[in-house]
Amino acid sequence: MCRSIKTLRPPATPEVTDEDIRAAALQYVRKVSGFRAPAAHNREVFDQAVDAVTAATQELLDGLQIRGSTARRSSRP
Repeated sequence: MCRSIKTLRPPATPEVTDEDIRAAALQYVRKVSGFRAPAAHNREVFDQAVDAVTAATQELLDGLQIRGSTARRSSRP
């Protein structure tokens, strides 16, 4: 569905930034909504969705345990 979203977990991507996670969330919301840039009357709900997907992605990445790796990603506030 979202082929341009890259894998964000190690070892595929050893250094993942907050910007990487937000960019993936933005692409997902754009794809699902069908809007690259929403109209003004949809901006708030669009931005809330990006925030929610960003948070869910961060939670997922923080919780993943990668075989052969002793260190988990550090939690971000």
